[in-house]
Amino acid sequence: RPLHPPGARLNTATQLAAVDLGSNSFRLEIGRADGSEIHILSSLRVNIRLAAGLDAGKMIDSAAQERALVALAQFAGHLEGFSQHQVRVVATNTLRVAKNAAQFIERAGETLGFPVEVIAGREEARLIFSGVAHSERAPLQRQLVIDIGGGSTEFSAGSGFDPDLTESLYMGSINHTETHFPGGFIDSFSLRQAELAARREVQVIAASIAASGWQSAIASSGTARSIARMLREAKVSDGDITSEGMRWVRKAILCARHIHDLDIGGLKLERALNLPGGFAILSAIFTELGISSLKIAGHSLCLGVLYGLLDRANAGAGVQDKRALSVAQFAQRFQASPSPQAPSSPSTQSAQLARVAALTGRLLVQLRPWLGSHYAAAACFVDWAARLHETGLTIAHNGYHRHSAYLISHADLPGFSRPEQQRLAFFVLGHTGKLSKLTRSEAPALTEWLALACLRLGVLFHRSRQAHPPPDVQIRFDGADLTLAVDDEWLRANALTAYSLKEEARQWQALGAARPFAFSIVGPPVTMPA
Repeated sequence: RPLHPPGARLNTATQLAAVDLGSNSFRLEIGRADGSEIHILSSLRVNIRLAAGLDAGKMIDSAAQERALVALAQFAGHLEGFSQHQVRVVATNTLRVAKNAAQFIERAGETLGFPVEVIAGREEARLIFSGVAHSERAPLQRQLVIDIGGGSTEFSAGSGFDPDLTESLYMGSINHTETHFPGGFIDSFSLRQAELAARREVQVIAASIAASGWQSAIASSGTARSIARMLREAKVSDGDITSEGMRWVRKAILCARHIHDLDIGGLKLERALNLPGGFAILSAIFTELGISSLKIAGHSLCLGVLYGLLDRANAGAGVQDKRALSVAQFAQRFQASPSPQAPSSPSTQSAQLARVAALTGRLLVQLRPWLGSHYAAAACFVDWAARLHETGLTIAHNGYHRHSAYLISHADLPGFSRPEQQRLAFFVLGHTGKLSKLTRSEAPALTEWLALACLRLGVLFHRSRQAHPPPDVQIRFDGADLTLAVDDEWLRANALTAYSLKEEARQWQALGAARPFAFSIVGPPVTMPA
């Protein structure tokens, strides 16, 4: 699809853009939002083969990085005029596994002008399903969606726009080709070994996929599209990939004997480099999942990302942000008692979490003039953290905040990217206890510290877990000092909370040079209650 010239003055107010940093190629898609629909305006794909740049030590070599940055500079020209909330950049398997991913991601974000988010394999599968379902108008049949990428293969199954099964396997067309066809040589033994290796991986998830009750199978990857195109040109099929077609492709691959000799009608040179490994994976999927015919989708990950952006933009207008739904489901899954000595029902705990969330929100809104454009995101994350901060109680009461943060960091939370999960875990880890533990990793932004202060106060004022209304609390920030004003009479009547507030001020003071601001409470002197 054509892209507008870089730097062209366009009205981008209703436009959204998705960038996919895949293991094989980078993609940019720009769409126009029209109510609940996305109309694709333009798209661009650049073959990068980022996965091929991974060395034995899982480091992306400089040549692959430079290829990637050149493409991103090209993308940046087409994204001029877009604001941060209109663009989402996602990275997949290669940047999930590369040891120098963080350094590259920083350079990529600077080149592109937008932050790069690494997404987990199952989140990638969910977004692929969403893109396919929207391009197929969400048929009523239960679909199995398969995407063979350069470094991983994703599976998802369900009906409508959201899958109820997602899986990701660490094998893709590039790494499988490099492993099983060294030097590019092809023979029947190598192909057979590649298929067996892939079948072993698919076998692990075959039972759960079979239990999903899928009725039609559809593929969204470049590997599948290339094979389908080859079959059409050879007049073996009319567009679908069939078992007969797979047998034809096998013979064509074996006749070539080398990747550079894969001269098959409909096969592009860039796809020929990955074809043997990609074919072996698809063959294994046909065998292990009992597929006889596979349709080809026109859209996948980027379209799913665009609809995710649209949902976020429409959140509160009858559309729920997928992340909010994930938080609600996660909270329900990890209902816990506050302590072994004082058990509570799930409804009691839910009321406590709601109280903390409500007060946290009331405090944060008072800082809105200073937070500016950061307010909306901060409000979402501290609200979610307030509703999840006690999930670790299902593991142990002692150090439960650490258990909560661990669960959130490592769980599959549909809708969240890895950086977003880490941000959520930061708030959950920091909602109680010493603040010094938060300075051992990358320094949080000042806006994060301010939001965290509101969450900590929300928890502190409701530490008794009783339904007593909190006092009228005023919080102010002037760029250097965060001041809390609490009614003197209330503080005198609630000595334990007053003491806890003084201890909170000491925690901020103890950060020393890492302290983002001075924290103080306006009220009477506080002494340890008897």
